[in-house]
Amino acid sequence: MPDANDMDLVREFARHNSGAAFTELVRRHINLVYSVALRCTGNAGDAQDVTQAVFIILARKAAGLRERTLLTGWLYETTRFAAARLLRTNARRHAREQEAYMQSTLNEADHSAVWEKLSPHLEAAMSRLAERDRALLVLRFYENKSGPEAAALLGIREDTAHKRVTRAIEKLRKFFAQRGVTLTATAIAGAVSANSVQAAPAGLAVTVTAAKGTAIGSSTLTLVKGALKLMAWSKAQTAIVVGVGILLAVGTTTVTVEKIHKNQTEEWQLKEMDSKFLLMPPYKTAILPTKFAERDPLWGTGGMTWMPGGQIYGINKSIEEMLRAAYAKKEFGLISQYRTISSPAMSTNRYDFLSNLPTGSREALKHEIKRKFGVVGRFETIETNILILKNKHPNLFQLKPSTSKMRYSNVGNGIISMMDADANELAEQLENCVKIPVINQTGLTNNFDFEIKWNNGQLIGAPDYPNLDTLKQALADQISLELVPTNMPIEMLVVEKVK
Repeated sequence: MPDANDMDLVREFARHNSGAAFTELVRRHINLVYSVALRCTGNAGDAQDVTQAVFIILARKAAGLRERTLLTGWLYETTRFAAARLLRTNARRHAREQEAYMQSTLNEADHSAVWEKLSPHLEAAMSRLAERDRALLVLRFYENKSGPEAAALLGIREDTAHKRVTRAIEKLRKFFAQRGVTLTATAIAGAVSANSVQAAPAGLAVTVTAAKGTAIGSSTLTLVKGALKLMAWSKAQTAIVVGVGILLAVGTTTVTVEKIHKNQTEEWQLKEMDSKFLLMPPYKTAILPTKFAERDPLWGTGGMTWMPGGQIYGINKSIEEMLRAAYAKKEFGLISQYRTISSPAMSTNRYDFLSNLPTGSREALKHEIKRKFGVVGRFETIETNILILKNKHPNLFQLKPSTSKMRYSNVGNGIISMMDADANELAEQLENCVKIPVINQTGLTNNFDFEIKWNNGQLIGAPDYPNLDTLKQALADQISLELVPTNMPIEMLVVEKVK
């Protein structure tokens, strides 16, 4: 049975009450469940009670789990519900948010020291993520699945999984920072991956396996019933929202039909974007006023995603951002705002857009922007001020090719942190910092793990970005690269009114 997948084992147990199948499920997942429970409760004894309750719930609900259930994610969510119930029963609040009064100067490689800072807040931060993002991070960093493995288990593209991991870790970083724990995204990923799952106590698996079909103590039974109620209530909340929508649709309120149509939301207009809309009908090109104009100061609102076929999707975007996406020559990404010249004044309103045609999605988006706003773009070679990224001391260059399993990039909080990135990608990040075009002429062809830090005391403008002199010094001292100012012709996107 070790070769069977999780849901095969669940079906085997549900149909035949197979002790061997259940034992294998416990063996596979007990460390994950116990570790999450331990962080939620902060007490080893409580964590064991929660672990036992979770597997009892699995035994009771096995027959009703859908075939496509991702068991890892289901167990994670169930553990959270069970732990929450236990904390409520024991009148202990999950309030371990300790304020740190000094900015962290942790050695990034010292995962144990970083872990000591973030672990009291990890499950609270994880609870702020969307369920699908939690499941993805659990696979990547709790169970150390590779990017392709996690994407396959979730039924999504590998590049989509990478983007979602990047965004989710950045949300965790901001959450920790608001609680005085200042860490880089790289440090968070490394520490969680190295420490998030600890071995469950010896003998707990035997206790859990035996408990599924036997009489259990009153405290555990109360915990099981309470967790099941919380799970049911969570589903009921979703049903209530859907029910309110149905009431509006059938006209049982005083809202007029015209108002409903005016305010209705397209299925794809979601705060938490879902790339499935790029691959499924109805195929369309649409630009609509955003439903998410207010930005959450912690989590932000908006985003953009692409597919190799040119399909593109964005939430809460300006007209210029849509233009830079529509005219981009790369398969993924935007034209840099610092390589764009816009002569006409454009509306500052923000929009949600989708162009998911099987072919020609970007051309269709260009046409829709032209039709709706009367602007087009064209490419022109223009002489302008730029920076050239060069290898300052080729013989002394110390970076080694990356061995990272995950591609990642982040700029903020006094650091540029990139994993498995090439020099062109580094040049793009530097361009966002210095706000003028940066051309890569390093001659480097491998992918590297880059990390450049600067002194926050010298920051100007945007709080996370350094001035040019500060950045030049950091590049030279830390990775032996330099930025050389010059003036030369480069290709620019020129935006103009339709004639």
